[in-house]
Amino acid sequence: MRFLDLVLALAVTGLCGCTVGPDFHAPAAPATDRYLAGAAPPPDLVVDHDIPGQWWSLFHSAPLDALVRTALRDSPGIAAAQAALRSAQEGYVAQRGGSLYPQADAQVQGQREAAPGAAFGLPQAGTSTFTLFDAAVNVSYKFDLVGATRRQLEALAAQSDYQRWQLEAARLTLCGNVVTTVITAAALNDELAATLAILDSERDQLAIIERQRAAGAASQADVLAQQSQVLQLEATLPGLQKSLAQAGHRLAVLSGQTPDQASTATLSLADLTLPSPLPLSLPAKLVRQRPDVLAAEAQLHQASAQAGVATANLYPQLTLSGSVGSETTSISDLFNAGTTAWNIGGSLMQPLFHGGQLRARRRQAFADLDQATAQYRGTVLSALQDVADTLRALQDDARTLQADTQAESAARDFLDITRRQFRAGGTSYVTVLVAQRQYAQARLTRIQGEMARLADSAALLQSLGGGWWNRDTDGSR
Repeated sequence: MRFLDLVLALAVTGLCGCTVGPDFHAPAAPATDRYLAGAAPPPDLVVDHDIPGQWWSLFHSAPLDALVRTALRDSPGIAAAQAALRSAQEGYVAQRGGSLYPQADAQVQGQREAAPGAAFGLPQAGTSTFTLFDAAVNVSYKFDLVGATRRQLEALAAQSDYQRWQLEAARLTLCGNVVTTVITAAALNDELAATLAILDSERDQLAIIERQRAAGAASQADVLAQQSQVLQLEATLPGLQKSLAQAGHRLAVLSGQTPDQASTATLSLADLTLPSPLPLSLPAKLVRQRPDVLAAEAQLHQASAQAGVATANLYPQLTLSGSVGSETTSISDLFNAGTTAWNIGGSLMQPLFHGGQLRARRRQAFADLDQATAQYRGTVLSALQDVADTLRALQDDARTLQADTQAESAARDFLDITRRQFRAGGTSYVTVLVAQRQYAQARLTRIQGEMARLADSAALLQSLGGGWWNRDTDGSR
């Protein structure tokens, strides 16, 4: 078995060979420590504070937590991303096994032959018929003299990294979609409840005006005006109900269920706690947290490795092959003395002329590397913009919600006063009508402002990467 020993020794020598460049290095972090120009983050944010793996738990909502867990477990999108990751990992293992080690195959064959004696210079011998049996072990190995194989494996490993980050991105996007849809459905439930409450009040007011009209204390115009107000409110109900049903359908599908299993009746903004304080990662950490940035880095790594492969293709390639076995005309004589057969050979191939193909492929690979570099930079800039936009939105949300809450309180007090005055005959119905409309709009505006602040808080946690690095190993938290 000296032949196999020789092959293994040469394989080790090949593994210790040089590797052509370029060598990949992770890009430098952004040279900035802020997201907004000349502005400090909102006061309810803590800079460089870590994010929990279950970032949605910061809203302290049991229904939300249950929906996110169900979605992570049953979503077909997550299942597809997990399968893509397994495929990339197995592709790497297969290529590693097929290129780093010698390939050995056992082969047994038998064939019936007829050979004329003339073929051996003995025409008088006639034709001989016999059966030839052959059993052998064939071994071959392609030496990685300049690192082409290692660069190919590096590219496949980077592809696996890319699929891993694609899976993290899918999880993060799914959780973000569930959270924002829950917030939207909760706000729609509150808007619907507020509209129904206002509608009941308007109907009570209509009954009062009709009684006043019968007593001669109100005009028919007052009755018609109040009827118009009731009908206008009733007309808003179908739109709210439609949007709420669609939000429920989306939640069901995100959770891997059919739309008929949608249920949003129990959701309310009152059951969602505004996360405070919110964490804020520095830009240097952001690029190590965002799955899309890490996926772009993996693509950059892959392009760098492919440039190395294209460079290695310009250099010599050495392949060694051989076999050892037994040949006999009787199967019972296999491996007996005198039946041993073996061969060994090698080839060294140096590309000389390919019409400029190999150098053009190398230039193409480096152009792809430049493209991946630019795409990575664009992904980083987009990530910084996402955080900056969300921070600015949170600043405006806080001021807007405070103003909306004060406006709702003032509108409610004004409506109560005008209604008492109207019943006492101290003001006109027109004033009551104006107060009703102001309060209805103020209440709905406050609900929308609360929804925006909750949604933007979720968007910030999502834009910072979602805390996947703190998730439990089972992948559900």
